Amino acid sequence: MGNADVENATTERPRHRKRRPRWATRSPGMLALYRVSVAALGGLVLIVGIVLIPYPGPGWLIVFAGLAILATEFHWAHRALTFARGRYTAWTHWLRRQHVLVRLTMYALTCLVVLTTLYLLGVFGLVGGWLGIDWPWLDSPFFG
Repeated sequence: MGNADVENATTERPRHRKRRPRWATRSPGMLALYRVSVAALGGLVLIVGIVLIPYPGPGWLIVFAGLAILATEFHWAHRALTFARGRYTAWTHWLRRQHVLVRLTMYALTCLVVLTTLYLLGVFGLVGGWLGIDWPWLDSPFFG
């Protein structure tokens, strides 16, 4: 190996090795079906995770799972997963360093997003109906 070969070998980016099932590589049609299936499943998991982010529970974990599923076939998803993980870690470290009032404000804003969403979806009116409370302002403006 010459010097140029050694330099190229060390500066070349590592390639993302795809681990596909053997059946998926039998024909171009099967590969296309496999990639569409991965895209659909990963996209669905990603969308569910994004919807669940402001709610208590594993919203970000589901987002990362959706990106990880997509990253098995798509390089852009691998880059997005790496970026999102880094931003999430930076955000949590930043929030931990803040004064307790800043953290409480962020928690209050999160609660406001959750309560607003529940109101818009009509959950308060539904639960009020179960309890025999028929206040018109509990009904959703969309599903009233």
